[in-house]
Amino acid sequence: MSQAAIFNEGAPLPCPVSFNLAHYVLAAGKDDAIALEVIAQTTTRWRYADLRDAVWRTAGGLLDTGLVAGDRLLLRVGNDAAFPILFLAAIAVGIVPVPTSALLTEPEVRSIVAELEPKLVAFAGGLEPIAKLGVPTLDAAGVARLRAAEPAAPVMGDPDRLAYMIYTSGTSGKPRAVMHAHRAVWARRMMWNGWYGLRADDRMLHAGAFNWTYTLGTGLLDPWAIGATAMVYTGPPDRSIWGKLVAQHRATIFAAAPGVYRQIVETGADGFDGLRHGLSAGEKMPAAVLSAWQEQTGKQVYEALGMSEVSTFVSSSPNVPPKSGTSGRVQQGRHIGVLGPDGPVEANQPGVLAVHRSDQGLMLGYMGQPAETAAKFQGDWFVTGDTVSMDEDGYITYLGRDDDMMNAGGYRVSPLEVEAAMLACEGVEHAAAAEVEVRAGVHVIAGFYVADRDLDAKLTENCARTLAKYKQPRMFVRMDTLPTGANNKVQRKALRDWKV
Repeated sequence: MSQAAIFNEGAPLPCPVSFNLAHYVLAAGKDDAIALEVIAQTTTRWRYADLRDAVWRTAGGLLDTGLVAGDRLLLRVGNDAAFPILFLAAIAVGIVPVPTSALLTEPEVRSIVAELEPKLVAFAGGLEPIAKLGVPTLDAAGVARLRAAEPAAPVMGDPDRLAYMIYTSGTSGKPRAVMHAHRAVWARRMMWNGWYGLRADDRMLHAGAFNWTYTLGTGLLDPWAIGATAMVYTGPPDRSIWGKLVAQHRATIFAAAPGVYRQIVETGADGFDGLRHGLSAGEKMPAAVLSAWQEQTGKQVYEALGMSEVSTFVSSSPNVPPKSGTSGRVQQGRHIGVLGPDGPVEANQPGVLAVHRSDQGLMLGYMGQPAETAAKFQGDWFVTGDTVSMDEDGYITYLGRDDDMMNAGGYRVSPLEVEAAMLACEGVEHAAAAEVEVRAGVHVIAGFYVADRDLDAKLTENCARTLAKYKQPRMFVRMDTLPTGANNKVQRKALRDWKV
């Protein structure tokens, strides 16, 4: 009898009935243990006792501003420790933080503010016009002053209640706010063995910025939840620095996007002798990069597959050996299926990857979008949009997207959002965006357009003004016509096959 493409080997340990995400994340670390090292020209170290004090005092400071439980706090802060401190402080007392990238442009932030209606916006400068929107703002100095307040105790409660929101690109072209419950961080425990091989004595160096959600979860919250040390580099960009940092700061685990690993092997992977292994997520690592890394360092990289709505749930780890060509195995405790139109397909057959609604890490829904939330479900299954196959052992092979979403260094980007920015440029008659391969294993966002003259420079300028840097096309291609189908819709799949 054929085996259905379903993974369900038992439920995980249930989340405590009285729970607070911030309290849980900071509870395990011993007072004098180092929770965080911020590495720049000098290194700043935070003991767990200091970090807890900063979070609880910042929570008290937020309440002193007049914010109350349920209010929304928009975060657009720089690459420093203020980001996770604000994030956890808000959650501790029931305020809902909404982290956003510091790369977002003024029009993007204005759009989010209009939809979110935050009671306070914390930002690190560079967006002074935001202060004119009628929403109270808090600059870096104001954030620092919050720590002078009397500490507030974390509020315990139902783990299913709203804790935070994060914005992700939607297939409609409009970013949408994903609502997550306090229990979302509890679900991440399945990654400890299923991906990280994480231990309390680990020293985790993450190559991302503080305000990237990949860094926030993998680089900070998860190490803290087990009492380990998190490290983040905030110095000037230097593609050759990672091996030096691993050696100097005795990192045992290194986490980065595949592009960082590519830069490391191109410059020479020295300094990784003391590393146990690396972690990679955001997109599939090219086989040539993985091979070069393993040859130069002798270390393994464990990859993972996930998304904003449910975090990471497929991975390899020291306990789950990688299988060539796959994205990893479904993590123990997850309930995952591969679906066709009529339900689960058979093992090794293509279908859409789906997560059962019982998963502790699954979102509560999209803010203010009940119809769109409902449309993401097929019965009891949340449908991810990733086309995959699952073998008899639960390993997942990624086959592509069932829509036109693009990947930019780990961020998912809607082509509609990019195309709207291009069409706002005078002279552009038609526009389309697609992810194209510019050389083996290297993909970029490309903007294709129809115009009677070359508008590359104007398009570059317009997109820089209206789109975050990671959304901006890295190349533009002027065409006589865009490929369309019988329904006259642009065929972005044909553009993805365009050759440089």
